[in-house]
Amino acid sequence: MALKSSELYKRHSFRELKAKIFTGKRERAVKVMGNPVKFEGVSEELQKILDADMDQVGPRRRAREAFKDTQLSIDHVLFETPYDGLKMTESYEVNSRGLEIFTKSWLPDSGSPKAVVCFCHGYGDTCTFFFEGIARKLASSGYGVFAMDYPGFGLSEGLHGYIPDFDILVDDVIEHYSKVKENPDLHKLPSFLFGQSMGGAVALKIHLKQPEAWSGAVLVAPMCKIAEDMVPPWLVTKILIGVAKVLPKHKLVPQKDLAELAFRDVKKREQTAYNVVAYKHKPRLRTALELLTTTKEIEQQLEKVSLPLLILHGKEDKVTDPSVSKALYEKASSADKKLNLYDDAFHALLEGEPDEMIHRVFSDIVSWLDEHC
Repeated sequence: MALKSSELYKRHSFRELKAKIFTGKRERAVKVMGNPVKFEGVSEELQKILDADMDQVGPRRRAREAFKDTQLSIDHVLFETPYDGLKMTESYEVNSRGLEIFTKSWLPDSGSPKAVVCFCHGYGDTCTFFFEGIARKLASSGYGVFAMDYPGFGLSEGLHGYIPDFDILVDDVIEHYSKVKENPDLHKLPSFLFGQSMGGAVALKIHLKQPEAWSGAVLVAPMCKIAEDMVPPWLVTKILIGVAKVLPKHKLVPQKDLAELAFRDVKKREQTAYNVVAYKHKPRLRTALELLTTTKEIEQQLEKVSLPLLILHGKEDKVTDPSVSKALYEKASSADKKLNLYDDAFHALLEGEPDEMIHRVFSDIVSWLDEHC
């Protein structure tokens, strides 16, 4: 999910921030010793796997492998789509930086797909849980869908939830999707970016680096600009920048319960616990600063966004302000752009809303893609 927790910076004086720095180890011990999420019907052996420290990729991969059947059997509208007619492939690929990246694809089993859709996931997300259902629905509608976990997220190598440099993360994504599009069976097809929340920022940065490479972008509650009242005070920002130089990986930045803010449907909100490899801790200092810096950079370049755009946002989103999407829509130089705002909807439009809203949003996305193929 996108970082809107920056509003909480305002509540912390220099003294409070300094105190948190020196109590960090104690907080970590409390978390380790605290009560982890317990799943009904799960054996003691499996629960032990799920309770492991997920900072490194090994425990994350073990947890996902042991729990994936349980994950995808939950009662959620996204997992109701039959997938008998789909070809799904998972792989680990070592990128040019020597990191092993988890990738997955979903393709119609027969015939050529209408287009290539490349997914950019959010901050608190992966490509192996809720997006599994989204990808199946898109592939069942005739699209070739490709996804990857960023370094440090999901099943890819790297310290969990750590983004030392957002531009390098974007380059990693470009590298993988460029290879996807070079496939002889795909390279002549239209290609679309699909970004959710922080993934919206990733998609926009990809476009700004490759302005002629994509046929369009679908942006769901994109993190592309922080509203003025959300920007941390100058002094607090300076303090965090200074501390990040010494403790960049430290889980210091305070935040609210993002699932509570993002998911309107209470049952679906509870189901977020099943994404056992998603990062759920306080943001690491460097990560938080990279997200803040990235949104400021994108805000200054909205006029340079020129590809066809479909922007979708819930009017009651408390994670990324809907004014973010309005600003992008108004300032983007795209001749072909559309903004859909949904009454009463929260942040997780495709995962956390009542079923009828999820169906509506998904229908809007497929209709727009069909029109642009």
